[in-house]
Amino acid sequence: MLSLNMNSSNPPAVCNPPAAAPSPAYSAASSSAAMAMQHPPQSPASVGAASSVTSSDACLSIVHSLMCHRQGGESEGFSKKAIESLVKKLKDKRDELDALIQAVTSNGNQPTKCVTIPRTLDGRLQVAGRKGFPHVVYAKIWRWPDLHKNELKHTRQCQYAFELKQDAVCVNPYHYERPHPVHWCTITYYEQAEQVGEMFKVPYQQSKVIIDGYTDPSSSHRFCLGQLSNVHRSEVSERARLHIGKGVKLTMRDEGNVWLEVLSDHSVFVGTFYLDREAGRPPGDVVHKIYPGTHIKVFDILQCHRDMRAQAIQAQHTATATAAVVAGGPAPAAAIPSANPIALQAGAGIGVDELRRLCVLRMSFVKGWGPDYPRKTIKETPCWVEVQLHRPLQLLDEVLQ
Repeated sequence: MLSLNMNSSNPPAVCNPPAAAPSPAYSAASSSAAMAMQHPPQSPASVGAASSVTSSDACLSIVHSLMCHRQGGESEGFSKKAIESLVKKLKDKRDELDALIQAVTSNGNQPTKCVTIPRTLDGRLQVAGRKGFPHVVYAKIWRWPDLHKNELKHTRQCQYAFELKQDAVCVNPYHYERPHPVHWCTITYYEQAEQVGEMFKVPYQQSKVIIDGYTDPSSSHRFCLGQLSNVHRSEVSERARLHIGKGVKLTMRDEGNVWLEVLSDHSVFVGTFYLDREAGRPPGDVVHKIYPGTHIKVFDILQCHRDMRAQAIQAQHTATATAAVVAGGPAPAAAIPSANPIALQAGAGIGVDELRRLCVLRMSFVKGWGPDYPRKTIKETPCWVEVQLHRPLQLLDEVLQ
């Protein structure tokens, strides 16, 4: 058990016009999670840029104008090469090039037609030695810097959307939408191994939620455990619930990082892979005691995504090595770093359920669990919650595909 008591709570790129093609200055910054869910705001500078460049201008001027609207999801060098490649492909299709310029410089405020390039054999576009789906590449440059490949859905008016698998692919970034979960987390309350009450869902527009021991049955920003009845409630659960009090506050920041603040007069006990890593311990090896008044980060979306990918790759390598061993041959050297039985058994244990654990926070009120406590699992504690984070589940779906 680790005890914690601490309080802790892409710069804009200004684009100056080239001498040969004057245009207003424009500042494009990496968007926040909130901006990632909606169109970037239109600025006076972008309005001016919309009318300053057309398909009749030189490629250099067009590329420069479009570069001024990039959102920072890719490096400047990669973005420039990707935009140069697209502009050259569209130079003989002036109407589509004008549609692209109008869509990007107006931030999608003007309806525009499809902007198409030929579909490759594998459906991917190669730029600067990297391959990616073309509609995703350009949507990431001009709209959503944190975009992942399986998130986009085409709009109703798009006739050449990537999913339609035609000979041409539309790369107009405003012909695609990015659906996102309505809720950023779902909280389930348990007493020992029994779920009590219904799940509590927290919408994205509400970045904070309090889990307390009070009794308001209708609050949208508080999950009040005190109003939940349980005919099988044990005496130990009854006593523990008296000490939940003001409980805890969970706050979702950025694209999906989560912070915990203990409002109660009693400590809470948390199982989180993020704090395991911060403490230098193996995942799931320790329970973290968080003291009253502490404000601490308990989940990191980027770390979670890296861990998902690493474990999924390990599982694939293990499957390859195991298949080779079962067939009677040696395990491929590249398939798994160590093809000994222990390593194979460990890798074989990685399944969807194991990966899903990366997307979950577990928290017990008043009583701890694990090797330092009489209760060895959280299901033996009198009152606890499981917080299922929805954004990581989206990323997991992508990794599994």
